[in-house]
Amino acid sequence: MKASRIAAAGALAASAVLALSVPAFAHVTVQPEGTAAKGGYAIVDFRVPNERDNAATIKLEVSFPADHPLTSALPVPVDGWDVKVTKAELDKPIESHGEKITEAVSKITWTAKGDGIEPGYLQKFPVSVGQLPEDADELVFKAIQTYDNKDVVRWIEVPQEGQEEPESPAPVLTLSEAGDDHHGGSGAEEASEETADDTEAAAQTTASEESGDSTDTTARVLGIVGIVVGAAGVGYGVLAGRRRGNA
Repeated sequence: MKASRIAAAGALAASAVLALSVPAFAHVTVQPEGTAAKGGYAIVDFRVPNERDNAATIKLEVSFPADHPLTSALPVPVDGWDVKVTKAELDKPIESHGEKITEAVSKITWTAKGDGIEPGYLQKFPVSVGQLPEDADELVFKAIQTYDNKDVVRWIEVPQEGQEEPESPAPVLTLSEAGDDHHGGSGAEEASEETADDTEAAAQTTASEESGDSTDTTARVLGIVGIVVGAAGVGYGVLAGRRRGNA
């Protein structure tokens, strides 16, 4: 009886936590897997909770920022969902890795092939994006969430610093300063340093081996000379003894 009461209390506490936490996370957000450094590449997750009790989310449309266009956006496949990447011509071409880019990703759309995101669940939609801008602290991705009962929620209001969060805030990706994990940065330098260290170690090993070979050769020569000298000494002693005996 005591055990059943404890279990019931635990279930009640768990449901209370869920009920309290859902409103705080009821909007669509975007978070990096690790860091999203300026000038680099990152994998970001668009996190979509279902805020309805009697409907499932069956479609998500995410618009990419036009003021800081991203030339690369590769969605990671998600079971049970079709994905479509839409690109648009840029008003002004941009340079990327020495190439002139005339179009960029404008929107990604995920459409459920089955039940979608059911009530009480959250779905992550990962995307590899880049090259992230170096002259921005954040990127705004406006999102539209569609339910199977035809309800549509537009997460498009841009949060303003110093003001309360809007009712339907757009997902905002915060960019970190470029550091050691910057794309093509210190990783290449570390690899170069490791190669140099390996080369130096190999050279030292070779020199040591050559020195050892030289020492072994010298020892062998000295050993042979010693044997020859010793044999000559023995022969001389024997001859001298015979001469004394004949005398």
